[in-house]
Amino acid sequence: MDRLKAIADGQEIDSVLHEELLNVDPILQVRDFNLWYGRKQALHRINLPVTKGKVTALIGPSGCGKSTLLRSVNRMNDLIDSVRIEGDMMLAGESIFGPKVDVIELRKRMGMVFQKPNPFPMSIFENVIFPLRVDGERNRKTLMDACEFSLRAAALWEEVKDRLNDNAAGLSGGQQQRLCIARAISSDPEVLLLDEPCSALDPIATGKVEELIDDLKGDYSVLIVTHSMTQASRVSDYTAFMYLGRLVEMGPTASLFTKPQLKETEDYITGRFG
Repeated sequence: MDRLKAIADGQEIDSVLHEELLNVDPILQVRDFNLWYGRKQALHRINLPVTKGKVTALIGPSGCGKSTLLRSVNRMNDLIDSVRIEGDMMLAGESIFGPKVDVIELRKRMGMVFQKPNPFPMSIFENVIFPLRVDGERNRKTLMDACEFSLRAAALWEEVKDRLNDNAAGLSGGQQQRLCIARAISSDPEVLLLDEPCSALDPIATGKVEELIDDLKGDYSVLIVTHSMTQASRVSDYTAFMYLGRLVEMGPTASLFTKPQLKETEDYITGRFG
């Protein structure tokens, strides 16, 4: 069966999850998740685990639903009036979409970093500790400690420690993206969501962000959308291949890239389509 043709024809297919995924410890579990924009269905019966303390990458052609899935995790898609969902996502065993879930509190449990660096028009210091300010923290030592911890975790402290009061707009693009990562982790999130965080960066800045992602895993659980398969192979522990809103195959990155179970996955990874 040509799974990709079947998907393009609107047929439902069963995802292939490698056996190793049966024994992982998921911080996030996606269960039979469907999403519609109005009448158009964008995600179809997605089931996948995001393993605690590991990096999980979502790959696939443009428009396959990677970013839609990522933005569903912190319920950013709630902001779109036409969105409707079925299924669920469980964060640390609790439903993300339960009727009593406080969405603001939920988002505090997740750090989000977008494609283009988006530092706020304020100082480097205020950028980093912004989530704590929102929570009402006013103790200067607490804020300073959080700032230093987050900037060190983002491998940026040594570069900016003498200019914390400077406007963040003066940083380079790569520094701005690491600043956004520092801001994302300042509130000690359970999951880091990275939506193509290197797509606007040059190769040197991309390398620094990739090193940072590798340093962060273990302390944080990372879900990253990337258009670059080489990046997925470098930074992730698990990779999920998506196509037209479906999860096609998911497994340990090394296995998926060297011995995928599906020919369709191999064709995508080797550049035969997409």
